[in-house]
This record gives sequence, C-alpha cells and structure tokens, in this order.
Amino acid sequence: MYYVSTRGHSGRKQFCETLLEGLAPDGGLYVPETYPRVDDGTRDAWRTLSYPSLAFEVLSLYISDIPLADLKAICRKTYTPEVFGSPKISPLRKLENDLYLQELSNGPTLAFKDMAMQLLGNLLEYELARRHQELNILGATSGDTGSAAEYAMRGKKGVRVFMLSPRGRMSAFQQAQMFSLQDDNIHNIAIDGVFDDCQDIVKRVSGDLEFKQRYKIGAVNSINWARLLAQVVYYFSGYLQASERGPAGVSFTVPSGNFGNICAGHVARMMGLPISRLVLATNENDVLDEFFRAGVYRVRSRADTLETSSPSMDISKASNLERFVFDLVGRDSARTKVLFDGQLRERGGFDLSGDPRFAEAAGSFGFRSGKSTHADRLAAIRDTWERYHTVIDPHTADGVTVARTHASPEEAMIVLETALPIKFAATIKEALGREPDLPERFKGLEELPRRVKVLPADAQAVKDHIAEIVAS
Repeated sequence: MYYVSTRGHSGRKQFCETLLEGLAPDGGLYVPETYPRVDDGTRDAWRTLSYPSLAFEVLSLYISDIPLADLKAICRKTYTPEVFGSPKISPLRKLENDLYLQELSNGPTLAFKDMAMQLLGNLLEYELARRHQELNILGATSGDTGSAAEYAMRGKKGVRVFMLSPRGRMSAFQQAQMFSLQDDNIHNIAIDGVFDDCQDIVKRVSGDLEFKQRYKIGAVNSINWARLLAQVVYYFSGYLQASERGPAGVSFTVPSGNFGNICAGHVARMMGLPISRLVLATNENDVLDEFFRAGVYRVRSRADTLETSSPSMDISKASNLERFVFDLVGRDSARTKVLFDGQLRERGGFDLSGDPRFAEAAGSFGFRSGKSTHADRLAAIRDTWERYHTVIDPHTADGVTVARTHASPEEAMIVLETALPIKFAATIKEALGREPDLPERFKGLEELPRRVKVLPADAQAVKDHIAEIVAS
C-alpha cells in the first residue's frame, strides 16, 4: 500500500513514512492510492472479532511496512479493557427506537481522541525505536486532541510533544488536563488567538521543509493519516454492533469541526461498509454545514469564529475537508491544489455549487449536515437525562440534535459520543442544575500546578521556542 499527496507531489510513500511526516512536502494530505474493499463475506466474518482483532484486520489492509505479528501486538497492547473500561472498547448504548450512542470516551482523557491517540503513540514509539530516531511532534488542539496526544505520548522514548491551544478558549477541565502534566517531553503552548491560528501555525512550521527536517517535526493532528485510519475501525465496530440488532440500514451522525472524525467514516464507506448516510453536525460555527448545504466553503475570520458552549468545534478551517474534496473531484490533485493552495489561501474559500460533482456529496458519498445552537444543546442534554437517565456532553448533544432531524424508522442512527460530560461541567450545570460526576482519578486536577508557555499567534515565535527546547 502506497500513499500520495492530495496536491500531487510526485513521491509515493509507505505507511511509516507518512506516520513520521504528517503533512506532505507540498502542503497536501496523504491519502492511499486506492481504498481497499471489504466484501460482505469478510465483513460478516469480522462480527465475532474482539476490538483489537478488528483493528488489526482493518489496519493491515493499509500497512504493508510493519510485520503483521508486530502490528497485531501493537493493536493488542493499545485496545485493552484496562485502558478503555470495557472489553467491547466502543460499545453501543440505545437511547430510543433506533437511535444509539457509540461510546468512544472511556479512555485516559475521557474523549474520543483517545481511540486514535493511544494507537498513534504506540506506533510512533515502535517505529522510532526501529529507526533509532527521535521526533518532535507539533500539534494544535481546540480541546481534546491536546490532552489525548499528551497522555498517549508522555514518557514515550524518542518523542517530544509541542501542543498549541487557543489561550482561554478551552474548558477549565481541558486546560487542567493538559497544563498540569509535568513530564519532560510534554510542552504546552497557549497561543493568543483562536484554534484556526494554532492550526495555521502548525501548517506553516511543517511547510518550512528545512526547519521540519532539521528539527524532525511530526504531526498528531488528524492531518496525520495514521490517526484518521485508527478512527475508521470504530465505524466498522459500530456498524457490526447495530446491524446485529435488526435495522435494514445504519447511518452515523458525527459532531464535527475539523472534519477528521467524519472523514474516517467516509473512508469506511469507500471501503464498502454499507453506511446509508454520514450526517455532519456543527455548532454555530457552521462552515461545514454551509459547504454541504450550498457547496460554498467560506472560512471565517478570527473575529467571526464564535466562542460557544461546544468549544472543541469552534473551528472555521477544516483541515480534513481536503481529503474528501480530493475524492469528490475525482482524485484530481491539480484541481485540489488550486482549491486549497490557491483559492482558499488567496480568497478565503471556494465555491463548488455550480460543479455537477457537488451533487455527489449527498448522492454517491451519502453526506448530510445540520446545525445546533446553545439552546439546542441545553434542550438535548435535559431531554437525554430526563428520558434516559444519561448525561451527554455539549458536543454529543449537537450530534443528538442533528441526528433527530435525519432519523429514519428503517435504519439505526448512531451518534458518535465526543467526550464525557465532566469536561464541560459549566454547560451541564446550566442544563441540569448540577455538575456531572467527577471520576475519582481526576479529583483535584484543576488545583494542580501548571506548566504552559504563552506565545503570540506567530509561526516564527513557535519555531524559536522549539529550537530553544531542543537545544537545551
């Protein structure tokens, strides 16, 4: 299996090269040359597999440069009941009729990002040891990616993490999870700006090839194909669990800001998983909803990126959309480069509404979308508690709200859970009049000493800080 850039860079790479590089040299994202297909017989045979065995089967279709025995051992090491709280790892919970929650937030940092980050940490440690190399990971977070990456990488040999976050724009719990870590290989950087500023800095630093090579810069954001690939596994798991229960079809609703989580669903569907619809749910920062409704991708400015009660989706530039658009335009890398490296950079967006291919987003690719507001979130949290005695976080509430507008009696609708409610206690208290339960292991977290560097929204300032740390 080889990988190519969405923007047409001539180099073909194997999996482990993309694992360490993150972003392609031309600024594009790595994608497989072709999507392996899983036929009905193979899919049915996977029904009896444990989650680590299912992960091995899916990953082995994409990874040809790690010995199979080693890959199987990495999957078994990653997906354990001790780490994820259940032998099923990502079990379904029924809410009503054919509406389900897929639990993805039982890992170390209580967010779905753990499902991929735990695997990514083990893959990176394995490959760096095999190459006798070190890696400086540069990432950006709007909340959950940062803590998941840091908890997955803390103490890992050969790895440093430099994690950028928007100063003051994460929940108190999210900030405490990240900034309280005192590990020598973990470095938090609070950027004076919004998440899109953090993400732009990561891309600019990674785009400086001399700096990237000199300081061995890698990525853990969902621009890294390995992380997205790990997320494909739980779509297969969710489908296999739901389809055992009788409905003729299965759809997924996914709260989304950066398009990584739902892009994994797109990949699963391209592999032959019979997903009826992929429903994208946004908050008030509805750039992606506008794109899937109208064909116009219009990035918002810092001033126009709203601060909401589902802060991990306060994003106006969705990096992973490029992977889907690459497929939408017939895997035309020249056109993808014009859209993302030309029109997006120069004009702040692009318009595909007049392109006949845009209709295929809903047709051949099954995408739908919807938007949720603060009032919707509060109502969904209250309703889910009162009717099902289940507390959901604000992002999952966005998903439940939008899922109900697309529900069909003929199929199961699976809402991907985003995080546990304690990460957003203020909104839960507003909705229910009380704070959610705090797991014992996190008591006192917000009172711990913090270690974080505040920097301006400037790529050179971040590069200087990385160079200083590496040299020390």
